[in-house]
Amino acid sequence: MTSAPAAPRRRTELAAFLRSRRERIGPEDVGMPPGLRRRTPGLRREEVAQLAGVGVTWYTWLEQGRPINASTQVLDAVARTLRLDGAEREHLYRLADVPDAAVEEEAGSLPEDVQGILDALVPLPAAVVTARSDILAWNAAYAAIFPHLVNARPCERNTLWKMFTLPPCCNPVVNLEETAPDHVAVFRHRYSRHLDEPGWKDLVRRLQAASPLFAQLWASHDVALPGPSAKVFRHAAVGEIRTRTTSMDITASPNARLVAYTPADEESRDRIGRLLADPEAAATDHRH
Repeated sequence: MTSAPAAPRRRTELAAFLRSRRERIGPEDVGMPPGLRRRTPGLRREEVAQLAGVGVTWYTWLEQGRPINASTQVLDAVARTLRLDGAEREHLYRLADVPDAAVEEEAGSLPEDVQGILDALVPLPAAVVTARSDILAWNAAYAAIFPHLVNARPCERNTLWKMFTLPPCCNPVVNLEETAPDHVAVFRHRYSRHLDEPGWKDLVRRLQAASPLFAQLWASHDVALPGPSAKVFRHAAVGEIRTRTTSMDITASPNARLVAYTPADEESRDRIGRLLADPEAAATDHRH
């Protein structure tokens, strides 16, 4: 016996989920009179539609699991009306098969213990990175190696963006043309899960316009799974730093992972220590 197609299964699950969220909210919770003769608990469908500013028929069809189109803006309104938390909002968007820009933005909110974990890893450089390569948090060792990255504007605090847009004289990545294909192939693997999300599409467009190398590699459509890797960086104050990376998912923050850089040899470990001991030298790297 074969299982049902994914889309109908999602719509069935969506219908049950919306009903359960609607039934847990009473009229008094949203400033409406309780009324009489309520045969079911919670709000009525027409009340949800009214509060969300959407058509009653449209919302009814959505809750019935019919194959209708739902925009991000409309689902946002439904989510606010039903008082969905972060996990519930993401669940709603997944079931409706609509990319959730709001969930992506909320990834910047990390559990308070994460910074303490990053700081405890010093002298190992470590940072929290999204699937899109945005840097959310870092420790002092990471900042010492990548001052150009942590001091960038938030919209440019992205490892892939800096890798492909910094000029060779200031780029910390050693042998970029040799290592870039792997970086882009892994990024395409992650991109496949976010095809319709505006933030991802905008980053790819900007990279293609800013970097002929990225545009060439992106056009190849190569894909690779993420995993541990050897990375070599260059710092003007101490020279090359050879590392191995290890990534760990942060379950409380969707699409975020903690990446730690372990020195590959004693010389690299010593150079990181020298940068930590001399913040002024670390901060002056990649400047003219």
